[in-house]
Amino acid sequence: MPNPTAAMLVIGDEILSGRTRDSNMYYLAGALTRHGIDLKEARVVSDHAPSIVAAVRALSDAYDHVFTSGGIGPTHDDITADCIAEAFGAHIDVRADARALLEAHYARTGTELNAARLRMARIPDGAALIENPVSTAPGFTIANVHVMAGVPAVFEAMVASVLPTLTGGAPLISETLRVDRPEGEIAAPLGDLAARYPDLSIGCYPFLQNGRPGANVVIRGAEAAQVSAAMAELVTAVGK
Repeated sequence: MPNPTAAMLVIGDEILSGRTRDSNMYYLAGALTRHGIDLKEARVVSDHAPSIVAAVRALSDAYDHVFTSGGIGPTHDDITADCIAEAFGAHIDVRADARALLEAHYARTGTELNAARLRMARIPDGAALIENPVSTAPGFTIANVHVMAGVPAVFEAMVASVLPTLTGGAPLISETLRVDRPEGEIAAPLGDLAARYPDLSIGCYPFLQNGRPGANVVIRGAEAAQVSAAMAELVTAVGK
């Protein structure tokens, strides 16, 4: 049985402008791989409501899970929660359980729970809260979409909260061979190997080191024996 599939939607003008470097996709890809969920697509959209709604609908229809990051904070441009609600035709407002979490957090810190901060308690009807052990303000899951903060520490904590609740498949096994030859010289044997092992993912990633070209060849698959057999053939075919 194939592994469950997933997509990631990164939301924010700051990513597309180059103001902020996204690290959440890198983290999520590794976490999902270890859990046996295959990340198949990643998109980045601006803080533009129709674009967010369209992307959420498309990805939700295409994959088993969708993970979003960004746009659930207290400022005017944090519109993700409203867009998710629109995508699913759900009403959204401040919800009692989310409000209670924020009230307790700000009482402990001696900080005012003002109108801006209360925006983070706006949750679509029917959604389940995602725990945020870092800064309390929750994410949420509605249907197959998991809505998370963009701040990396908070995003990673939310992923850790959600993953144990999701059914995974077989974690991918990965082996890497460094080849100190140009990729053009090993393309033919790699193509032959890929044809003989259609169930495996075989990638070639070139590099240039000290002026000399080379490539890292990565073989991935669900069965360790098959990955090892393909790697043995690769070593024989192209050397190191």
